[in-house]
Amino acid sequence: MGASGVGTASSPSPLGPLVERLESLGVLDAPGKAVGKAVRSAFGPGALKDALSGTWLGHALHPLLTDVTIGSFVSAALLDVLGGDDDGRAAERLIAIGLVSYGPTALTGASDWADSEIGDERVRRVGLAHAATNSTAFAFFASSLAARRAGDRGRGKALGLAGVTLLAAGGYLGAHMSFFQGVGPNQTAFDDVPGDWTRAAGAGALEEGKPCSVLVGDAPVLLLRHSDGLHALHDRCSHRGCPLSDGEIEDELITCPCHGSRFDLRDGSVQRGPATAPQPVYEVREREGDIEVRVPQSG
Repeated sequence: MGASGVGTASSPSPLGPLVERLESLGVLDAPGKAVGKAVRSAFGPGALKDALSGTWLGHALHPLLTDVTIGSFVSAALLDVLGGDDDGRAAERLIAIGLVSYGPTALTGASDWADSEIGDERVRRVGLAHAATNSTAFAFFASSLAARRAGDRGRGKALGLAGVTLLAAGGYLGAHMSFFQGVGPNQTAFDDVPGDWTRAAGAGALEEGKPCSVLVGDAPVLLLRHSDGLHALHDRCSHRGCPLSDGEIEDELITCPCHGSRFDLRDGSVQRGPATAPQPVYEVREREGDIEVRVPQSG
């Protein structure tokens, strides 16, 4: 998986040791596996999964929705602390927006996490704690709104501040998953083949219709001799880094063996999610018994 192999031992954050401890809690594996399996069963490849993943948007949907939820809750807390909302109605409305937006936000996050927890126990454990922390924050904000509407604004404010504190902890864990564990970024973004024609393999190494994976420069490259000629594209699935060369070929499409993302061999475009980013496609030619590739030339 693309998220594996990234540690926190060198993290300068004072919270680093706490996260490392969380990553080592094997007791979270059993519930994490059960939840992950249930989510994957509920949202298999198809239109609903694409909608939750953000395939239609060309970008993961979960981060966009978190801005609405977190922004609403934090704004309500700021009104409580700084004033400017004499009757408390604005803060109540903001909390209500946060509560309503929490459901789809959590759903998109669960969908993304379920694709990442397989094979990486660290992601499984941190993701489960991230979800538990955020759901507890949701409960505090729901109680805060109920207290405000019952006329106890002091209790409502206290519950809201507690909710914001938990929300900050959940946000820290979410950021850790993205920036330290590599959950979410385009898995093809950090390496590429050379700009000049470079030997990738001997022409005899390619069997008709059978993908072959080779390393060219820093990039794993899928080579395929197909009915319409040669194809070359990045072999690491942009979604979660699985090798596309292990996938199935059907006409001009290749399907990722891990999560079912489907790409067009000719231009790398996403034909089915949960991937949101296309696969890089390279120029390829057969010359003097070798297969050569290069980054497409502009102009």
